[in-house]
Amino acid sequence: MSARAKTESRVSEVRLSAWVHGHVQGVGFRWYVRSRALELGLTGYATNTRDGRVHVVAQGEKTACEQLLAKLNSGETPGRVDLVVDSWQEPGEPISGFSER
Repeated sequence: MSARAKTESRVSEVRLSAWVHGHVQGVGFRWYVRSRALELGLTGYATNTRDGRVHVVAQGEKTACEQLLAKLNSGETPGRVDLVVDSWQEPGEPISGFSER
């Protein structure tokens, strides 16, 4: 792949950071997020936070990240999602796979 092609493919990549509020711990939510992210070809992680939220970081194609965000907001996740606060960044260092932390 040429340097230009690598740069162009990197341009369409993003990093999504989503803070998921609600009853999302102890219900298989991180497993659900990991499964959907892998189906979409994303890398990243989903981690529980001390205050009961789940922090999702997904990196890859922008359309795939948008699809994951739509799934988080769909009402079809395990548990109960009350609110998803998302932010978008340029892709960071490569992340290997998608893990539950």
